[in-house]
Amino acid sequence: MTEGLDVALLLGAAVLLVAVGAVRVSTRIGLPSLLVYLLIGMLIGESGLGIRFDDAELTRTLGFCALIMIIAEGGLTARWTTLRPVLGLSATLATLGVAVSVAVVGAVVHWVLGLDWRLALLYGAVLSSTDAAAVFATLRRLRLPRRLVATLEAESGMNDAPVVLLVVLLSAVGAFAHPWWYELLLVLYELSAGAAIGLVVGVAGRWLLRHAALPSAGLYPIAAVALTFLAYAVGAVAHASGFLAVYVAGVVLGNGRVPHRRAILGFADGLAWVAQIGLFVLLGLLVSPAELPAALVPALVVGCALVLFARPLSVWVSAVAVRGSRRLGWRGQAFLSWAGLRGAVPIVLATIPLSAGTPGAGRLFDAVFVLVIIFTLVQAGTLAPVARRLGITAPEETVEVHVETAPLERMHADLLQIDIDRGSRLAGVHIDELRLPVGAGVTLIVRDGGGFVPGPDTRMRTGDSLLIVATADVRDTAERRLRAVSRRGRLARWFGEDGMERV
Repeated sequence: MTEGLDVALLLGAAVLLVAVGAVRVSTRIGLPSLLVYLLIGMLIGESGLGIRFDDAELTRTLGFCALIMIIAEGGLTARWTTLRPVLGLSATLATLGVAVSVAVVGAVVHWVLGLDWRLALLYGAVLSSTDAAAVFATLRRLRLPRRLVATLEAESGMNDAPVVLLVVLLSAVGAFAHPWWYELLLVLYELSAGAAIGLVVGVAGRWLLRHAALPSAGLYPIAAVALTFLAYAVGAVAHASGFLAVYVAGVVLGNGRVPHRRAILGFADGLAWVAQIGLFVLLGLLVSPAELPAALVPALVVGCALVLFARPLSVWVSAVAVRGSRRLGWRGQAFLSWAGLRGAVPIVLATIPLSAGTPGAGRLFDAVFVLVIIFTLVQAGTLAPVARRLGITAPEETVEVHVETAPLERMHADLLQIDIDRGSRLAGVHIDELRLPVGAGVTLIVRDGGGFVPGPDTRMRTGDSLLIVATADVRDTAERRLRAVSRRGRLARWFGEDGMERV
């Protein structure tokens, strides 16, 4: 017994260390890390080291645990001021958009591949959810308009809830046993109850963290993460959407002035990475590589239907429904259509019918696995070129720097970074001409490999990196001012430039 445990720990530690190192390698060569993790799982599986694993029920259970952590981290790091303007569009994409995507993919699968309607709609439901881990990891490295990034992140955090309900419903033995209106009311109840439970747990947890006076700073991150899992558990017991409860609770906790917030975010980020690595390796173990070639044609058919028809139509319908089409413009809609990344979530969802014994579930799992690999390679690597081609890059956007700084926490302040790229009107502007609000200031300029503290008459240059400290109350105002000067220079106000986000 002890020897078996020792070998398992040795293998697990080795896989984890290799996966952590693979993050750096995949970043350098532009390969999405999730594919590296899937490959590691396949290499130690039945076709590699010979470890045989075919427990779909265990994979689904562990996959759900990993998704809870990934979604919780996404909620904890989401800023409410950024999330609020896009909440309507994101929620519509996560509900109405999902329905449109399921219908389109289901119709194509039924008519082209000849599958029955139940299995065809199951294909559409499994693939209708964008992957939170893929979206968070990919988009946060790109300089894009905050509205677009927030829309995609919020959608990926919210659409797991209705999609899981649909997949469970379609996978059940008694699917379609109730009238359609009954199933619709059930879904509406689970979503609304899940959101309410997440709100209550988040508010109560925020109050407890403020007043608990825990004896160790290390207990606060543990308590915060435990609260997000509590939100899921309460939602599940109440037959509500636990995933939506997790995301809402995470947003409420992450945007509250809780003690040791930086430590909480860092702890959640680390756990989310462990969850991603474990999840992708486990999914790589579950698949049988010898059966994948037969799934190539169905995967390409379904993938083309999803990328070329279902996703663009769902984005357009959602934008029209919330009257957001004018605000987004065709360029923003095009990018939203292309950036609907699929990752581990569809593969996890495919284990639900597999464990339930749904007819055709094996072929569904293989097709989804192949589709995720192919389209992750195609889409993730092209997001930056597509954004440049559409002209929606935003080099003036600031990036939050995550550091352990107790004084900043006591000030309720954030550390921001902005790079002065070629073409930015910030070049040539003096520090005092920025006219940043009281509570925000440029604390350091990194230039030619060295750093210095600027004075009021310091002139900024192309290639400079600015570190800016801004309190929570004035952060948004400071970011708008920086955008305005980056676009129109020191006379931005005279030209009527307000620095608001635009697509």
